[in-house]
Amino acid sequence: MNLTDASPRIAWESHGTSGPRVLMIMGMGMRGRVWRPQVEELRRDHQLITFDNRGVGESEEATGAWGMKDMAGDALAVLDAAGWDRAHVVGVSMGGMIAQELALMAPERLRSLTLIATHAGGPTSRIPPLRGVRGFLQVNLLPPEERFHALAYLLYPADYLRVADRDAIAGRMEEQLGSRPSTSVRIGQLRAVMTHDTRSRLPGLRVPAMTMRSGRDALVSPREQRRLASLLPGDDDVFYDLAGHGLIFQCARAINGRLRRWFACHEPATVSPPSPRPR
Repeated sequence: MNLTDASPRIAWESHGTSGPRVLMIMGMGMRGRVWRPQVEELRRDHQLITFDNRGVGESEEATGAWGMKDMAGDALAVLDAAGWDRAHVVGVSMGGMIAQELALMAPERLRSLTLIATHAGGPTSRIPPLRGVRGFLQVNLLPPEERFHALAYLLYPADYLRVADRDAIAGRMEEQLGSRPSTSVRIGQLRAVMTHDTRSRLPGLRVPAMTMRSGRDALVSPREQRRLASLLPGDDDVFYDLAGHGLIFQCARAINGRLRRWFACHEPATVSPPSPRPR
């Protein structure tokens, strides 16, 4: 694991040695390693970077007040630390909000932008569906042994859970809840999500952008995901109608294939050379 230089120091990890460069930004309270379904598939012919957001996992907590733009600055610091001038950027949930701010802050650093199960902010985006409100409270307030069940039903539709591999799902839950951020970090992330608003700025974005929407999402309203897609230039919008908020696991094969094709379409004629070995 590598660390950026400036405070808060952000822990990041590289995967793969050649091919298109991709920065992957995770959502609220989750470590970068939760991108495992994408990393395991794409690392064979892509260079990937995952990282822990400030205050999560091995990254330092920040002092004072901070918001979504500050976390976008952290992502930019990771790109700088890796020595990458440009990369494809992929963000899920809160990570998609960070990715929006990064694309607006430094569009010249992005080859493309992929936004998964996220929204553009504003008053109507701040309250998830009722099932999501209940599940979010349970995940954050229940004792550890009961949070696994609550998180599963928050991330996945009930009909998927009835037929899915329960051992695999239990492994995912352990991975996702294995290191819980402090209360102050969780409050900071929630505040950043509640104040996030890129609606007026996204139509002028000059980065190729694709949305991946989940039709059975309990955390980010499908209506708000559709609103985000309508604000972005172009019409690259992929809809997984039976997917919940955990679609990077639930629909991993389809998502990985779509990402692979998307990155290839927005690469220059000569693929980036292998990254230097981290110091």
